[in-house]
Amino acid sequence: MLTELFTSKTRIKLLTKLFLNPGVSCYLRELADEFRVSPNAIKTELDSLSSAGYLTSKQNGRSIYFRANKKHPFFPEISSIIRKTLGIDRLVTQVMNDLGEVHSVYILDDYAQGRDTGLIDVLVVGEIDKEKLMNLAAITEGKINRKIRLMSLSPDEFDKAKEIFLNRPHWKVV
Repeated sequence: MLTELFTSKTRIKLLTKLFLNPGVSCYLRELADEFRVSPNAIKTELDSLSSAGYLTSKQNGRSIYFRANKKHPFFPEISSIIRKTLGIDRLVTQVMNDLGEVHSVYILDDYAQGRDTGLIDVLVVGEIDKEKLMNLAAITEGKINRKIRLMSLSPDEFDKAKEIFLNRPHWKVV
């Protein structure tokens, strides 16, 4: 879906990384290493997206860090398109509608950092039907072509282990 909207694979990777979790900020060399493309290719895309206002930048020492501009009028739409492409929106909607009393849902690790590795780590906190959750994950995996690794905790269990989970890269969806 994104390839029809954006012709540059590097631009798609940048948008996915930075708009999936707008709290992430990255610098040029880090992105070039992660995406395995030349720094010049990254710089061209970063400059283009920055000049259009989609990204903000901040200098820290010798490095310039880029992040999604949450104040840009198209930020919600771009972020939504990326979540829909990755299937995260569908998973969260079904979790909220079908499983019982859901207190919160977290995306952890790679996806929380904006990396589409094909494995989505999801933590669901609440009093939920765990069997339904597993069935839902299996169905959703087929629809989004990604593996979902689930964890579910009661609110009490989460309170006891909260620091462990929240010290990992995370993105609170709900």
